[in-house]
Amino acid sequence: MDNAETLRQAILDNLTSRQWRAGHRLPTERDLGEQFGLSRSTVRRVLLDFKRKRLITQTVGSGTYVADQVQQTLGEMATLGPAQITSPSELMSARLVLEPAIIDMAIGNATTADFQRMDECNAHAEMARTLDEFEHWDAALHEAIAVAAHNSFITSVFRLMNEVRSQGEWGVLKRRSATPERRLEYQHEHRALVAALRERDADRARALCLAHLVHVRTNMLGF
Repeated sequence: MDNAETLRQAILDNLTSRQWRAGHRLPTERDLGEQFGLSRSTVRRVLLDFKRKRLITQTVGSGTYVADQVQQTLGEMATLGPAQITSPSELMSARLVLEPAIIDMAIGNATTADFQRMDECNAHAEMARTLDEFEHWDAALHEAIAVAAHNSFITSVFRLMNEVRSQGEWGVLKRRSATPERRLEYQHEHRALVAALRERDADRARALCLAHLVHVRTNMLGF
């Protein structure tokens, strides 16, 4: 767990345990940054996720406070599945850890049919006429790479990640960040990644996978 996720979990623990109740003022961004070893911009992004979930409120010049309806919101979240409550930032953090980690398994287990499926996903993405269609085949490619590991648990995790990608907030951010130039860059990155997988070059495939995900995160989330 990285420091940002440690901060995220610490805030959630304080809310769910009612250590921080409605109206409680949170430590300042500077104090949280010093406590968890994070930049203020990273702390701000973590807090923004909680604000989007209506768990905290922020007032310029005053500070960050636990929202009045925090327990109601936590109760509603408890009835939802992970796909409904996972933020784009959380998803990207998970992808940066998980996707490069399965490269070795994909290279070791991928069949000719798996590579044909990856090529099919790339071809459909390149022919896509709409962003939604491109996003569908983009997600399908990453799932196809996971499927190539031939591990049912990994496949189920990636299908859950694609459920998160299908939620509205991810789509809004993707549309805001999408340009024809960026789409072409993603397509080139996808082709290069599949080529490295086909050549069974694990080091290059991992590097390409990580670079692609960082590129997506930078375009979508700004860091």
